[in-house]
Amino acid sequence: MSKHDFDFDEFQTRRQLVREAMYNQGMDVLLIIHPVCLHWLTGTDTKSYQSFQCLIFSAKDSFPLIILTRESERAEYVDDAFVDEIRTFAGPEPSDPIELLRDTLNEFSLSHQRIGLEVPAFYLHPHHYVRILDLLGDNLKTEQTTLIHSLKAVKSSKEIQYIRIASQIADQAMQACIGTVRPGLSELELSAQVYNTLLSNGSGIPASPINLVSGDRMCFSHGMPTHRLLRHKDDINVEFGATWKRYTATIGRQLCLGSPSARMQEIFEVCLAACDACIATIRDGVPAIEPHLAAKKVIAEAGFNRYRIHTTGYGIAPGTPPSWGEPLNMYGDSADVLKAGMVVSVEPPIYIHEERIGVRVIDNVLVTTNGCELLSNVTRNLVTVPS
Repeated sequence: MSKHDFDFDEFQTRRQLVREAMYNQGMDVLLIIHPVCLHWLTGTDTKSYQSFQCLIFSAKDSFPLIILTRESERAEYVDDAFVDEIRTFAGPEPSDPIELLRDTLNEFSLSHQRIGLEVPAFYLHPHHYVRILDLLGDNLKTEQTTLIHSLKAVKSSKEIQYIRIASQIADQAMQACIGTVRPGLSELELSAQVYNTLLSNGSGIPASPINLVSGDRMCFSHGMPTHRLLRHKDDINVEFGATWKRYTATIGRQLCLGSPSARMQEIFEVCLAACDACIATIRDGVPAIEPHLAAKKVIAEAGFNRYRIHTTGYGIAPGTPPSWGEPLNMYGDSADVLKAGMVVSVEPPIYIHEERIGVRVIDNVLVTTNGCELLSNVTRNLVTVPS
């Protein structure tokens, strides 16, 4: 995503939502770290998440948006992001980003204001976090890691358009995968076909690697492809994401080279019924726990509850490595509430290590006022491929 993908007015609307939330929570300044939040507010599409980065965001709309980032990202911020000032560290020689943060806060007399800080997984080094705590002291009033994520969970019409395009590309790649499967092909070769189709049809690089397992690796819930060769009677599970301007759609399907075993057919039918129960419960205003409980009930009544080792589903975001997920979760004791315009995955699983077997069907749905819309058009049935 870059600033060219949306009208500036949409960025302004997003910023106003953040400022209103900051006002309601008694914050003067928010230090924004998460790359997806930076994308949402400025349009930046850099890989600056590999190092320290911070957007100094004031509750006052008259205050400039100041980004702190590596000098190596300056050109992309100039060309592709709506920011007012770019302050950098680590150009020809290393320098200290936390000293840059300190100096910038002091220059604008922000150090003694009420400050909030994002503390996202993967993107804030513990050494930097500890030093920021020391720098801010009592002026750090709150850690607001999910504030922006909660505001961006409901997608705009433009964002939904991008997700639909991503879903179409995902469908094309899954169809290509199904059409390529044959004995003697390696898991890696099959994955290459998926990636070739994704990129050839306009997808960006997905934020998370493909999961593709077969044979006795079917019990691996997030197994990446290997040199293993496909064989007659193999079960196969493939899951991946497609992106359009970083907006992601995910899909997962279950395949079999030849006729599936009776056990695979049994477990697959339970999983698909759990997916259907989840989907039937999703609509505007429903607590996110309810679709989860509906899927859990189906799996538990079939006797597989202890093998349900993964979330029932979660919010789908513009992806930045290593994840495309949003904090919203249909799982456990979630307090989230589904709203029209959200996009969530549906993927209640069953994985039985002892039997070297596993099933997960993954679809994305758009939450609507009266239910939800399934975004993929690829068959959700167990796909039997002649071998």
